[in-house]
Amino acid sequence: MTRTTGADVRAVSRWFAAIVLPIGPAAIALLRYLLPYDTTDDAATVTNKIVDNLDRGSLVLWLGFIGILTLVPGAYFVGRVTRRRAPWLTAVALLLVVPGYLALPWTASSDIFIWSAGTAGLDPDAITRAAEATHGSMGAAAFAFVLGHVIGTILLGIAMWRSQLVPRWAAVATAISQPIHFVAAVVVVSHTLDLVGWGLQAVGFAAVGWAILRMPDDDWEPSPTEPPN
Repeated sequence: MTRTTGADVRAVSRWFAAIVLPIGPAAIALLRYLLPYDTTDDAATVTNKIVDNLDRGSLVLWLGFIGILTLVPGAYFVGRVTRRRAPWLTAVALLLVVPGYLALPWTASSDIFIWSAGTAGLDPDAITRAAEATHGSMGAAAFAFVLGHVIGTILLGIAMWRSQLVPRWAAVATAISQPIHFVAAVVVVSHTLDLVGWGLQAVGFAAVGWAILRMPDDDWEPSPTEPPN
C-alpha cells in the first residue's frame, strides 16, 4: 500500500500555471506593438530606428526577457491539459513550439547588441556593419523560431479543440494567432494586427489557465504518495 504524504502543492501549482500561461504571449504582443522598427526593414533602418528610440527599445527588450522566461512553461502547461485526449498531437506540437521558443533569445541578440552599442554612442554605420556580420546559427535560430512557434501553436490550438477542456473559441483563437502574427510581420506589416495575433494566443492560454483553476487536483496531478515502510 501507499499513503498520502503531507506535502500536497497541487492547488498552488494549478494557480501558478494559470498565472504564467498568458504572460508570455501577452508580453510578446506588447513587444510586437511597441517594436520601433518593422520586421521587413533592412539592417541600416533597423539600427537607426533602435538608436533613435533607445527608451522604447529598452522596454521592448524587457518584454522580450519576460516572454523568454514564460513562453516555454506556458506551452508545457497547455500540453499537460491536452495530452490525455490528444497525446500525439500534443507531443508533435511541443516538439515544434518548445525549440522555437528556446531559439528566441538567439534571434533577439542582435537587438540587444544594437541597443547596447547605440546607448554607448557608437556610430550607427559601424553598428550596422557589426550587426550584419551574424553567425550562421542566427539563421538557423530564426528558422527554428518561425517554423516552431507558427506551426506548433496551430497544432496546440487543434489539440485544445480535441481535448474539449476549454471553450472552442479559445482553441480557435490559439490556432489562428500565429498565422495572423506572420501576416502582420511579413505581409501587411501592421504592428496593431501583430498585437491582435499574439493577444489572441494570450487569451487562448488564459482560457486554459481558467480550466486548470476549475480542475480537481486529482485531474491535474495524482496525489503525492510515499511507499510503505
